[in-house]
Amino acid sequence: MKTIINTANAPAPIGPYSQAVLSGNTLYTSGQIAFDAQTGELILTDIQTETKQVMENLKAVLEAAGMTFDHVVKTSIFISNMDDFARINEVYGRYFNPETAPARETVQVARLPKDVNVEISMIAVK
Repeated sequence: MKTIINTANAPAPIGPYSQAVLSGNTLYTSGQIAFDAQTGELILTDIQTETKQVMENLKAVLEAAGMTFDHVVKTSIFISNMDDFARINEVYGRYFNPETAPARETVQVARLPKDVNVEISMIAVK
């Protein structure tokens, strides 16, 4: 059985998908980009600000499922320019305890939705 997770505190999906799906004790989030849920605007000021918005969106989805970043076991980071890796990693790292950080992959891609620079998805387990 699956439970669809939606919250007004994260951007509404821009296609036929849910913000997250809870299956048993495992939460699968859709990729989040830097939409501000309140204004509907993309936050593309700089890569650090963009990454922070992505992480805040993921935080809202996790909270809607009754979870925190401590529950995250795996993340996938898609970036448009590997030269931004260190700056993205700096912001991303603020959300996790380094000693219990999740597994992760970071992949450079040719293009992301809405021409953003970073998209992140997560798997979390309660």
